[in-house]
Amino acid sequence: MKNANSPSFQTKIDGLTTQQARENQRRFGKNELVSARRNHLLDSLWNIVREPMFILLVVACVLYFFLGDLTEAVMMLVSIFFVAGIEIYQETKSEKALDALREFTKTRVRVRRDGHWLEIPSEEIVPGDLVSIGEGERVPADGELMQQNDLSVEEAVLTGENLPVEKQLVAGKNLLFQGTTLASGQGIFKITATGNQTELGKLGKSIESIESAPTPLQKQITRFVRQMGLVGLVAFGIVLVFNLWLENDFWKALLFSLTLAMAILPQEIPVAFSTFMALGAFRMIKAGILVKQPKTVDSLGSATVICLDKTGTITENRMSVAETVDFSPAETDDGGDKIVKLAWWASEPQPIDAMEKALQSRVLADFGSDFRKNFKLIKEYALSGVPPMMTHVWELEIGELVTGELVTNNQFPNSPITNSPIIACKGAVERVLKVCGAGEELTQKVLERTEEKAALGYRVLGVASAVLPAENIKTNIQFPENQDGFDWKFEGIVAFYDPPKSNAAEVFQQFYGAKIRVMMITGDHAATAKNIARAVGLDAWEIALTGSEVMSFDEKALREAVGKVNVFARMFPEAKLRVVNALKSNGETVAMSGDGVNDGPALKSAQIGVAMGKKGTDIAKSAASLVLLEDNLGSMATAIGMGRRIYNNLRKAIRYVISIHVPIILTVLVPLVLGWEYPHIFLPLHVIFLELVMDPVAAIGFENEPAEPNLMQKPPRPGNAALFSNRELLFSLLQGLVIGAAVLFAYQFAAAKNYPENGVRAFVFTTMVFANLFLTLANRSFDFPIYRTIFYKNRTLPLILGVSTLMLAAVLYLPFVSRLFRVDALSATDLGWCLLLGFLSVAWFEVWKMVRISPKIKTPTLPLPKPY
Repeated sequence: MKNANSPSFQTKIDGLTTQQARENQRRFGKNELVSARRNHLLDSLWNIVREPMFILLVVACVLYFFLGDLTEAVMMLVSIFFVAGIEIYQETKSEKALDALREFTKTRVRVRRDGHWLEIPSEEIVPGDLVSIGEGERVPADGELMQQNDLSVEEAVLTGENLPVEKQLVAGKNLLFQGTTLASGQGIFKITATGNQTELGKLGKSIESIESAPTPLQKQITRFVRQMGLVGLVAFGIVLVFNLWLENDFWKALLFSLTLAMAILPQEIPVAFSTFMALGAFRMIKAGILVKQPKTVDSLGSATVICLDKTGTITENRMSVAETVDFSPAETDDGGDKIVKLAWWASEPQPIDAMEKALQSRVLADFGSDFRKNFKLIKEYALSGVPPMMTHVWELEIGELVTGELVTNNQFPNSPITNSPIIACKGAVERVLKVCGAGEELTQKVLERTEEKAALGYRVLGVASAVLPAENIKTNIQFPENQDGFDWKFEGIVAFYDPPKSNAAEVFQQFYGAKIRVMMITGDHAATAKNIARAVGLDAWEIALTGSEVMSFDEKALREAVGKVNVFARMFPEAKLRVVNALKSNGETVAMSGDGVNDGPALKSAQIGVAMGKKGTDIAKSAASLVLLEDNLGSMATAIGMGRRIYNNLRKAIRYVISIHVPIILTVLVPLVLGWEYPHIFLPLHVIFLELVMDPVAAIGFENEPAEPNLMQKPPRPGNAALFSNRELLFSLLQGLVIGAAVLFAYQFAAAKNYPENGVRAFVFTTMVFANLFLTLANRSFDFPIYRTIFYKNRTLPLILGVSTLMLAAVLYLPFVSRLFRVDALSATDLGWCLLLGFLSVAWFEVWKMVRISPKIKTPTLPLPKPY
């Protein structure tokens, strides 16, 4: 008795041996889409030579050669190589971080080798391998189906069509292609092509997503650097004319004008941004958090709402069968729990989700083995509908049977089984009651018991059975077009318990402490969702909305509802997407967690999509921007903290760059415009020296700064907020102006003592370097004074500051270097004056922090921050 349309399953499958797999890999290569090899060193060099600062250096070097200043020309040439070397080092460090990121994004697949199922990296599979694949997973290579259960595939990556395509075990309909994704079901397929030999490879496509648009922060930084570049260009033109009027020598005027252009251009900012994002993503990997694109790191600190799935995110996803309630007549078959057995008949041959695994554990405990082993699945209706249910039809596989003949199954010696197929469904209680056409009395009784169990935090499923008419069995079996078409009989309910994670309540308090709202969006019964919400301390857990209610609201009503309600139950994909979009319309920055196929749209719509690394499907991981590798809810709090830390440190670095560029510009410009005795006190070489100090301080020193103690007590920044407020920008300019005033005072102080030009230059240059070092220490925090920040653990910053001090000593006291920089050695007294001026130009900020800021900050009772 077979369904003409049902697949013929193999009872035994054999894959390759390890030796055969090695031979095939030697023959066909790895399963990788190989494009033209890129030379990262050449790419880095090309990026460097296109930078405005590099071009300015080269022009200055050429001018020195042209003017016959060979010593300066050679020094500029050395500086060019030195600057390029630092940038290549920083890019190499960032590239290593990105390589580690790519390593973590590689998928793993289940393959049959040497008669066993193994999990290996997808690039290691070869033609001839047998691969097992399930719902939500991405097809790793081209192949032909060998076995399948209700398998359909989304092939949009190849065809552009979003509707799933059903697959069957017939020629032409049994082909799977690399890069496509299973929309439903499961199966086993044999690899026929890998790497560039796949259809995807032949089309020259990449599975990886195309680089997405720049983040708002990137746009702000790019705009700021361009604006400063335009300012520098205008200033360059004005100063060139001014220098021509003073010098009457075009080439010298051009050289001095280039000095100002170098002083204005903030080329450290884009370098710092890329370094922060790459190293931040790498640090997150070490903390068990995979950020798929480094530039997404900056959006983590702006999350205002976190939408959490219940199962596996808030709870353990470690279900057990807690209780069953039998609503069928009193007769029993062969003993055991009838409702558990029916629920197991309605489950996949190989359990996929936590509830089916809980049923499997219960069946094995009760019966010793799977009582379905002599049966085969001949028809499957996938989980579908609102709310959903699923149906399975099984057939005994022992010979051909005559209608009405009784067969004794060894598993159930006291249980005669006829040749009539076994039909069972499980799903949401309301849906199962509806398809059963249960009367009002039974419906009320079942729903009361369901509410009772759900209120205890149990997840409740309804179970039903059906039989086919005898005349249908005698001929070819004809199944209904959809599962609602069976003659269903309601049997009972099965309640599962999935306890909250031990750290869930603590993590919720961390979110609330960070001024982040938390919402629960789940497919569970409302009473179940509210019970778990109450247990973990979710605010306003008493009110819940269902997916149907969400879909019934108009846009205005929904926006009002999502502003108040924190629990959403019986949710389905369209409802989840509407909630996320309504939150975004309210101006929220949404972090959304999910792990299933149906979570994809909402994950993609949220500004921060979060998938679970272990139990998440490939679709969820593909749609998400963040993957928690250990499925640990605490990692989400860690990710937000690290995102805030990275963004906060980047702001410190950029404000430092803005502040220190102001005095450099003033020192180049003021003596020239005001006609002071030595109008060209700074030469290109001095600006380059300061750049060599500023670059590592901004990109590496501040990047290594730990999170400040009050970071997770501040409200999240708005997602569309400017990088700096006008007040913050003006304050950074004020810092630069005060340092500039101190440096120009040093100029006049040295000139008043009748120092020659090289002596004045030494005085001014040394004051500038000391002010720079003090500014670095002061800007480690805009909230806490230096007597607190001095204890922040950052091994990199002292090293950079120490090397900078040694470089200054070399400039002042090594005769060869002093001649290159055109400075005289300073006496101990003069050095003390420079140190005092540099200190005073920054110390006022520390006094201001102590007087105006520190008393307002309620320092949390936390240990001193540590570096990540």
